[in-house]
Amino acid sequence: MNKLGVTATVLLASTSLAQAGGIERTATTTGILFEEGTYLELSYGSVSPDVSGSVNGAPINSGDMAPSYNTVTLGFHHDINDQLSFSLIIDEPIGADVQYPGSLAPGGYPFAGSYAELSSRQITAALRYEMANNVSVYGGLRAVQVDGDVYVSTPLFAYELHADTSYELGYMLGAAYERPDIALRAALTYFSEVDLDISGVEGVGPAGTPAGFVPTAPTAFGNTLPESVLLELQSGIAEDTLLFGSVRWTAWDGYAITPNAYPTPSGNLVDYDDDVWTYTLGIGHRLNENWSISASLGYEAANGPFQGNLGPTDGFTSVGLGAEYTYENISVGAGVRYIDIGDAATQLGGGATSAFRDNDAIAVGLRVGFQF
Repeated sequence: MNKLGVTATVLLASTSLAQAGGIERTATTTGILFEEGTYLELSYGSVSPDVSGSVNGAPINSGDMAPSYNTVTLGFHHDINDQLSFSLIIDEPIGADVQYPGSLAPGGYPFAGSYAELSSRQITAALRYEMANNVSVYGGLRAVQVDGDVYVSTPLFAYELHADTSYELGYMLGAAYERPDIALRAALTYFSEVDLDISGVEGVGPAGTPAGFVPTAPTAFGNTLPESVLLELQSGIAEDTLLFGSVRWTAWDGYAITPNAYPTPSGNLVDYDDDVWTYTLGIGHRLNENWSISASLGYEAANGPFQGNLGPTDGFTSVGLGAEYTYENISVGAGVRYIDIGDAATQLGGGATSAFRDNDAIAVGLRVGFQF
């Protein structure tokens, strides 16, 4: 029964919406730490957002500014002995893909032609130790790699940033309680901040300067990815039926990406004013020895009042369906998730604002697991 929630949980993690929860892309879960023996899994997620807005008081539309993107996650688990096990997780903790269509023109959308590409890779290596009374503790190191490119085109200026790859370390710590006879597990995990030292080139040019032609100079600045706490719960509630859920708190309040040359009063290219709470709740049911199905709900509250032009979304509600087929030592899971993206307002400068309403996304995921 422990396996029933795996498909939905993994798909929720591997198909997270980048615009939700700050710039978070994959919310690392701990399920693989509790596998048995030697286990390897590969997950693939694809997200197709549809995000557009319009200038308040004017018939000027941004067009769809959120391209589709993919994520890949790899996990490995090995029992060293009866009490100690090792797990390795490779995922993408943060990311952004923004591309406003068109180019800056009189009467056009003020950010037309702007884009942002932020990519990351994280390797988490963790040990888990099982103690008496069904309690276990775990912890490990997280190596995070981040790089990105940004071009902002406005009626007042053009700005360009190319950030080289930055490598930094963080850690995770947690504890869990289990009752295998009823498939009960409660796991509480802390993920530390990660301090990044970002270097590259950036610069500012006159309005209308195309990407690649903005004069740039070497730059260096710091950035701190926020800490978070994750509570994951699951329990059998009937024969072959499992209830599962999670609550995640991420300290986005006060987060900002502040390059040296970004020409606004705050100097913040991206900033957030509120912590984010994300909730999931789902149910899994085993149909027979080979097939199981699951359904899940997700929710993240809107914070308001304004969001950034490079991430004009505010919270979400989602529903997901998953199925898993198991044959001997191989399991294959697939799922789909519909995401109703929260409405957001953005500031365009000079008192003008935009409204991003009625946006959504479709996410699909595939996971293959091998038990050795």
